[in-house]
Amino acid sequence: MKEAKLILVRHGQSLYNLQNRFTGWTDVELSEYGISEAKNVGKILQKHHIYPDICYTSWLKRAIHTAQIALRELEWEHIDVVRSYKLNERHYGDWQGRDKDEVKEQEGESAFLAIRRGYDTPPPPLQKSDPRLPSKEKKYAAVPLEDLPLAESLADTKQRVVNYFEESMLTELQKGVTMLVSAHGNSLRALVMYLEKIPKEEIVNLEIPTGEILVYTFDTATQIVRKELLL
Repeated sequence: MKEAKLILVRHGQSLYNLQNRFTGWTDVELSEYGISEAKNVGKILQKHHIYPDICYTSWLKRAIHTAQIALRELEWEHIDVVRSYKLNERHYGDWQGRDKDEVKEQEGESAFLAIRRGYDTPPPPLQKSDPRLPSKEKKYAAVPLEDLPLAESLADTKQRVVNYFEESMLTELQKGVTMLVSAHGNSLRALVMYLEKIPKEEIVNLEIPTGEILVYTFDTATQIVRKELLL
């Protein structure tokens, strides 16, 4: 069996990234720069002769559109695409839509960093009457209510992402496939933390910029033998 490859791509810049706002599960479009980043992903994969067998995305259109644009640029749009809300970005609760600098000024730098870059601390949750609740969106109607967060820490995000990886994605990698995953800063941080066994005390230092491409190569026992950052 051939080696498997896992290609992790953070979506291109979104409109909220551009505006310095917390996004979370808010479903915003790519910016013009984000579209160019997505095209660049396809060009880089082509340059390195990497052609995925299957693609996974979240249910959020900035990740979906990044994958679509990249695969179109790669001229490789025929492959199956599997989407799951379990690959969604971390839910930022009541911070969603708010300016990051304003939140930092209000909360203080220490508390702000503990939530934004730390592991165990969630932001303030949405209230049960908040119109931003995932349960009020049609696309989550079939998802059990207990699986729809009001806010998440990185630990919460890691639990759902890693569970999905082990239940659904690992089986495909064990077949020796090349897998493209288009997801988000924190859902990918959570997965990288799991793959590289990064301690929670060190996760504050891990940042995955928009449009970044990480490639993990696995041996036949699905152990990582190589990690590359494609430029």
